[in-house]
Amino acid sequence: MKILLINQTFYPDPVSTGQHLTDLAKRLASNGHEVSVIAGAHGYDDPALKFSRFENYRGIKIFRIPYTSFGKSARWKRLADFMSFNLRLCLRLIAMPSQDVVVGLTSPPLVAVLGNWFCILKGGRFVYWVMDLNPDEALAAGWLKEHSLSVWFLKKASRWSFRRSPLVIALDRFMKKRIRDVYGIAEDKITVLPPWAHDEYIHPVPQGENAFRRKENLGDKFVVMYSGNHGPCHPLGTLLQTARYYKEDNHILFYFIGGGSRVGEVREYKEALGLKNIIQLDYQPLETLAHSLSAADLHVVTMGEAFVGIVHPCKLYGILSAGRPFVLIGPDESAVGDVIRQTGLGTQVKPGDVKGLVQVVETARRRLLSEREEICRRSVLLKNERFSQAVLCGRLANLIEGFGRSSGWSEAHA
Repeated sequence: MKILLINQTFYPDPVSTGQHLTDLAKRLASNGHEVSVIAGAHGYDDPALKFSRFENYRGIKIFRIPYTSFGKSARWKRLADFMSFNLRLCLRLIAMPSQDVVVGLTSPPLVAVLGNWFCILKGGRFVYWVMDLNPDEALAAGWLKEHSLSVWFLKKASRWSFRRSPLVIALDRFMKKRIRDVYGIAEDKITVLPPWAHDEYIHPVPQGENAFRRKENLGDKFVVMYSGNHGPCHPLGTLLQTARYYKEDNHILFYFIGGGSRVGEVREYKEALGLKNIIQLDYQPLETLAHSLSAADLHVVTMGEAFVGIVHPCKLYGILSAGRPFVLIGPDESAVGDVIRQTGLGTQVKPGDVKGLVQVVETARRRLLSEREEICRRSVLLKNERFSQAVLCGRLANLIEGFGRSSGWSEAHA
């Protein structure tokens, strides 16, 4: 089967959507399919990272397209980068041969429109793998106005993409409900399949063997960590205020690792208040992620209530893989809230509840070694049973293969 995957990020970019798409591509290629990918030619968060225009990676043909890199400091810059990518994508698609299945993600917006048109003109069927919803996210973030012409156009394009796509993959039940209610899409077209943990890379690393803790000279320090995208849907104010509360405590550090539009907000808060207990680092390489995630004594997941059903906090699965405790700063009616209620792992505080978060931190600091080991055991077991790459990536690959066969593809066409 000939399968084309389209997304702004792919291997070796560390951004979450690129990592998950790379896992899927490797699985499909290992199953004997002819897999091609169209992605960007530079890093998503770090445009200084340049990738080769063409690469054959584990039997996967990667076509990388150049586009502008104005950055995320202003809306017009984001828009220019998105439109530049989509224009280059149009040109690349014109040169691509027909495919049996095309899988499109949601970065940047309108990828699904172009992918569907490719299938209309050249054949094949489109799978819409929804990593986030736009213009919903832009509206919730305040970047766009509800009754503006751009929102009218983007909603119309999104609705057409959903209706035209025979198979839609949503990341959680809240996202499925939003696609159904806002865009009027039949439930039987939408399959809920959460993103998976990176089994081959992330696992618990004991503190005594942890290279990240040694490198950072952490010793017996208690580490509270936010690791992942610092985007508008992940408000960090409550966590920053908690770091301020612990300003004079030399035994606790707050690590902010990753990229996104709120990185500058963290830096400004740190510098304005002289908070030496805040440490900022770039995204860590996937190969060393087990050590950085395992270095935390308490992980933090944040979710703005307005973004439930629009984005999905993939960072949870890495935390479970590392076997570390976590706290959700956000609504209990959310994907992470579901996990907390169903499993008893993790805790939840409301945004703005600094006192509540301090209590969670203090409880974590008092835990006995036996209690931490039990949390680790249960977390890894949950990941293996419900969120492992072997289970979920395999399920998605099977969905795509079955989808292709239903369109008339057979082994005889291979």
